[in-house]
Amino acid sequence: MKTTNIKFSFKQISKVILAGALALSVTSCVEKLNSSKSDTSTNTEQTGELIESAIDLTGKKIGYCTPSLNAPYYQALLQSIKSTTEKNGMVFLSADGQDDINKQIAAVEDLITKGVDALLLNPKDPDALVGVTKMAKAAGIPVFIIDSSINPKADYVTTVQSNNLANGALAGEWLVKNFKGNRMNIALLSGNAGNPVGRTRKQGLLQGITEEQLRTQGKIDLNVKTQAYTEWSYAGGLKAMEDILVAHPDINVVITESDVCVLGAIKAIAQAGKTDDILIVAGADGQKEAIKYIMDTDFYGCTAMNSPVQIGKNAVQYAIEYMNGKTDFAKTSFTAPLLITKENAAQYYNPKALF
Repeated sequence: MKTTNIKFSFKQISKVILAGALALSVTSCVEKLNSSKSDTSTNTEQTGELIESAIDLTGKKIGYCTPSLNAPYYQALLQSIKSTTEKNGMVFLSADGQDDINKQIAAVEDLITKGVDALLLNPKDPDALVGVTKMAKAAGIPVFIIDSSINPKADYVTTVQSNNLANGALAGEWLVKNFKGNRMNIALLSGNAGNPVGRTRKQGLLQGITEEQLRTQGKIDLNVKTQAYTEWSYAGGLKAMEDILVAHPDINVVITESDVCVLGAIKAIAQAGKTDDILIVAGADGQKEAIKYIMDTDFYGCTAMNSPVQIGKNAVQYAIEYMNGKTDFAKTSFTAPLLITKENAAQYYNPKALF
């Protein structure tokens, strides 16, 4: 994998805004609840919970289309939506985009044809699915975007996701505090080019680093030596880290947009005998494998919570609220930011969780 040197001017840095840092397992994709609501963002596998409704929900159909089911995150998100839907007496219909945008478009069209009462959509591409949201609206079906993002031209009620910007900022701030003023030679592991969620997480992380440096040191030293794309996969993270360690043997910090991006990278770091020399910080996910590393090692510093369980529950709740006549939704509904470190990792670790 080709790596490229990156230099940041102060003017560029000033444009960077809040999201996050490294990661570790085999999955990811992109958190949820209005800040006005309480949030218990954990990865524990929970059965669906009853949601207050003034109307009879029996027989109402909730349709969900995932971009893929090839990762634990997607599986946990689907199970959360399914269990919450069925707990409230509704019918759950699902469709899998199978990592193919054309298949995802066809899958959404099929759900619309089946006459779902609400459509939950996790877009593989922010632009390609705009058309099907308009098709859904024409059929009288409200669309709720979950986990990822979609082009603002789409017709949708709200986007339900974690606060990627704020989570990244928390992780970046933690990194500076725990590196204690030492010179950081940073490698950035990203998901894939152009992904809006990954970009926001990266912005948050970089903002957290620079703001904490300014606050505590009175200057910015953002020494990002290289960036590499992992395609949100174990194999991609492994290959990227192998190449980085050859091209930049002085790397002592790895930051990432998702735990999954760094899981394979950890193998490369261990094979190079550098687990004592490199600190990993993730801007998102709270995957169980990452939390376990945080609990048991010193090289995986922190990650931020992106709970598929909570996102699934919130999405179904908002659909029910819409069915009950609510229309004043914010365009984005966030879960509360949460940083997971050695101090609180045990609280969020569930070895039986899907994710």
